[in-house]
Amino acid sequence: MSMAITGAGGSGGAMAVSGASGRMPPQQKMSALFNTIDTSGSGSITQSQFDQAFQTMNPPAGIKAQGANAIWAQLDPSGSGSVSKADFVSTMKTVLANARNGANQSQGATASSGGTLSAAGQTLGALGTPNGGVNLLV
Repeated sequence: MSMAITGAGGSGGAMAVSGASGRMPPQQKMSALFNTIDTSGSGSITQSQFDQAFQTMNPPAGIKAQGANAIWAQLDPSGSGSVSKADFVSTMKTVLANARNGANQSQGATASSGGTLSAAGQTLGALGTPNGGVNLLV
């Protein structure tokens, strides 16, 4: 799975996480992402900086679906207004894992539904065609 994160970085350039860097450990990815968001280099980020990054970067679908405010609430549960790098990295690893697990569960539900439909089709096929082999199209 390749994750691309693009947008303006602290150095004014675009940041892309893919290819070889896409295989970085999650902690290293989140640390690099934090450094990109921390445009002032202060060692902490504000909600404003996070919102800006959320809008200009391309977060994974599971993260995007949650929305910036919901994720910020997890990053800053005390409402202090800023988040340190250590807190950002540990919380975002959890947020990403939960988003990934949620996506896997909904894919599993889709696969289960498909299996149920397939089983129903096999059952109907086993019953045979009504009216002595004539297909009725309704």
